[in-house]
Amino acid sequence: MREDRSLIVIAHLSQLITLLTGFGSLILPLILWITQKEKVYQMDAHGKNIINFQLSLIVYCIICVPLILLFGLGILGFILLGIMAIVFPVINAIKASNGETPSYPFTFNFL
Repeated sequence: MREDRSLIVIAHLSQLITLLTGFGSLILPLILWITQKEKVYQMDAHGKNIINFQLSLIVYCIICVPLILLFGLGILGFILLGIMAIVFPVINAIKASNGETPSYPFTFNFL
């Protein structure tokens, strides 16, 4: 296995592709993780963290839909989820570039 911090940073930042295309925040990191987890040191742990975070965001978005009817709390939830979807990948990409294993808060462990 080779150590490739730049690829791990790219995996974290690939979640931001949604800002450009409107989709792909789960697909692109999933492809990177599946193809590189056997080849790059620590890609498996980072990839699982990223995929779990993206799946958790999807679950939270589904929960926010009915909450819109409850005094508009779902709209506030969507705003907070949008901020989280931008800030945490950037913070964790910086941590990954420094050699740390970052974690995403409020994440369910699916994998």
